[in-house]
Amino acid sequence: MSKVQIKVMDNGSFRVTGDVELIDADGNKFETKPTFSLCRCGQSQKMPFCDGNHKGKFDSCVRAAKILDEQ
Repeated sequence: MSKVQIKVMDNGSFRVTGDVELIDADGNKFETKPTFSLCRCGQSQKMPFCDGNHKGKFDSCVRAAKILDEQ
């Protein structure tokens, strides 16, 4: 199984790349492509997918915490 990557885009979506199955709460599958974007602002008309409605209306630049090696 290949590794899936989810990238948190600045002021935008979650960018998903890889072989992943996306299902709703009832277990129904969404049709996806090898790379797609998931909405995280709540403004998309194509939920759960991003349609770009966030542009200029959503601010979020998330960074992972740096882990210091314990030696």
